[in-house]
Amino acid sequence: MEKNRHQLILSTCPDKESAERIARALVSERLAACANILPIAQSVYLWQGKIESAAEQLLLIKSMTEAYNAIEKRILELHPYELPEVIAVSIADGLDAYLSWINNPEERS
Repeated sequence: MEKNRHQLILSTCPDKESAERIARALVSERLAACANILPIAQSVYLWQGKIESAAEQLLLIKSMTEAYNAIEKRILELHPYELPEVIAVSIADGLDAYLSWINNPEERS
């Protein structure tokens, strides 16, 4: 399997509804093979000079690296935050069969 063709994108959402809306859009538009929603990540962050704390839903989005720009654009269109987290981490290695599935998830459906 060719290395560094896959990515994990992290994005936090304020609630389950927005996380599901983004996850479903990315998967249905074939931009991502899978998006996991992890409930209740407690975030502590600096925003506009104040320390804030919020319970958020964490999206773990698995996709091809070439889809990053389209995924970023869709998250920005769908996300309720003024400045959403959108961080991509290259997947250096993984189970070949799983990485192949990320390439084309319809092959296993």
